[in-house]
Amino acid sequence: MEELQEYVLHLPLANEVFFALVETTAKLVEVSEQVWQSHGLNGARIRVMVEIMKAGGTLLPSELAQRIGVTKANISLLLIPLERDGFIHRAVHPQDGRMTLISITEEGKSLLMRHLPENRQRVSERMQALEAHELKQLLVLVSKLRESAPRLPEKE
Repeated sequence: MEELQEYVLHLPLANEVFFALVETTAKLVEVSEQVWQSHGLNGARIRVMVEIMKAGGTLLPSELAQRIGVTKANISLLLIPLERDGFIHRAVHPQDGRMTLISITEEGKSLLMRHLPENRQRVSERMQALEAHELKQLLVLVSKLRESAPRLPEKE
């Protein structure tokens, strides 16, 4: 038991930094999620619509799943309520009838325009604990970590 206690209390620096990043990220995600919940929305569904917009408004479900790091089965579960509520539209791919394209609707775009500014503002307020030069340095460091991480196999 003492050996385990020692192991969990005295982390190597790399592990200490990892857990600090995880905890900080969780707190920032909570800030973002609170904004969405205050409007009766779900952050995961908003992320789906944002990723579709980043891709120009239309995307294949498999590409969307890869971008947000979920399985193809889970992406379907995220898309069902968005389609039901009129925020996205699914259509047969014009060149390959076996594939489906997902597009954000005008209603989906309007929802994002109404609520993204508040969300971005709240997250920015939390990030003001760092000065601009520190934010730039943090971005460089996080990007370096992200690029060095091995690519995981595509989830089914």
